[in-house]
Amino acid sequence: MKTQKLSVLEKVGFGAGDMAVNVVMSSMMLIITYFYTDVFGMKASDVGLLLLLVRFVDAFTDPMMGMITDRYTTRWGRYRPYFLFVSVPFGIAVFLTFSTPDWDYNAKLVWAYATYIFVTLMFTAVTIPYISIIGVLTDDPKERLSANGYRLFFAKIAAFLVTIIVPILAESWGGKDQVAAGYQAAMGIMALMATLLFLFCFFTTTERVEHKVEHKPFGQQLRLLVKNDQWLILCAVCVVGTIGYVVRGSVAAYYAKYYLGGDAKMMSMFLSTGVVAAILAMVVSTWITKRFCKVKLFRISQIAVAAISIVMYFAVGQNDVVLAFVVYFLLSLVVDLHAPVFWSAIAEAVDYGQAKTGKRVSGLAFGGISFCQKAGMGLAGFLVGSLLTYFNYQPDQAQSGFTLNGIALMLSIIPGFFHFLMGALMYRYKITDSFYQEIKKGVLEESEPQAVAAPVENRQFINAK
Repeated sequence: MKTQKLSVLEKVGFGAGDMAVNVVMSSMMLIITYFYTDVFGMKASDVGLLLLLVRFVDAFTDPMMGMITDRYTTRWGRYRPYFLFVSVPFGIAVFLTFSTPDWDYNAKLVWAYATYIFVTLMFTAVTIPYISIIGVLTDDPKERLSANGYRLFFAKIAAFLVTIIVPILAESWGGKDQVAAGYQAAMGIMALMATLLFLFCFFTTTERVEHKVEHKPFGQQLRLLVKNDQWLILCAVCVVGTIGYVVRGSVAAYYAKYYLGGDAKMMSMFLSTGVVAAILAMVVSTWITKRFCKVKLFRISQIAVAAISIVMYFAVGQNDVVLAFVVYFLLSLVVDLHAPVFWSAIAEAVDYGQAKTGKRVSGLAFGGISFCQKAGMGLAGFLVGSLLTYFNYQPDQAQSGFTLNGIALMLSIIPGFFHFLMGALMYRYKITDSFYQEIKKGVLEESEPQAVAAPVENRQFINAK
């Protein structure tokens, strides 16, 4: 099979899909906890429990969606149709999640659970096909890495828009008394944008690589995945890394408002500082990986995050607003250097599993990674809610020194610990570019009827490594 190059338009279209995904992802990582406690009016402990319990739904829906994408294909391809047919329900779900009905506390709690489950289901229905589609757009690892660079750039643009538009527009919509209606309107705009972006992704991408998918029972697929040691490493990396990322992102709004004493404008600026750094990280990461081993970059960057987090906790005081912005920018830059590498690695780990076992498990592999990411989000949400409760956080009040110190810890050292674990785990990951070329050669030869011995030879190469 000849290498397939992607046009700039197709890379932009592919990136637009992740921009749509990250309207929800950024909201969940950056503002959902703050929205539920300070706008919706939920107790921090109830928020943490909500964010954890809904993740149990993903334990069933993510693998199921992965198997559905493996089983069915259409004239538009295996993955693209979901962008067309689920885009509108996806947008509606986002809008409803950020709507605050004027009900009593228990009824609002039911509404929060119902809408959060709804947005989670719609998120799964488009995200599993989206993260899977990179494997059929091109078979070239460099092109995949480049496409993921576009993807993550546009994802950060979505995060930037969410952090800039939502807090400021929400408060300016009708003043502080109408902030709930402001959040509903602001996220309604984001939801409409996400719907249109998914449609753009559908019309500009092409599924040109075909993999033979055997319809294997769930248990058999799961056993094959368990044999894929590199996929298991990525799962662990995804869980611990997401916990660190979401804890920091969720607390950033509280840090700006209470620790630094800022208003809605400062909160927006602080969140946006992290997003701008993350956008720059996509450019820097692409430049570095052209000259330096992508796996080493992954390892070193995440261990560096732990060191910078310690510096931020001890060096930044409540009055050091400028220093807080500078260190947070640096922290957000370094933490996202790994992102293009990780999302390219998933497709490579799927090929590795095929080369190792002689059988391909794609949909469930991507579904499993998606579940790990959302499991990490759920655990992080529970951790944030529990820690806010432990540190005696009270919405819209002057916080005690104990609470402020807790918020500072939650932005720095606590997530930094999880990123250290993430970097350490990557020392067990071995699929470098040169190693992957050998894997791909074996997978391609396996598809040739005359090359019966290729899978065995390639498995010997993998075991030897």
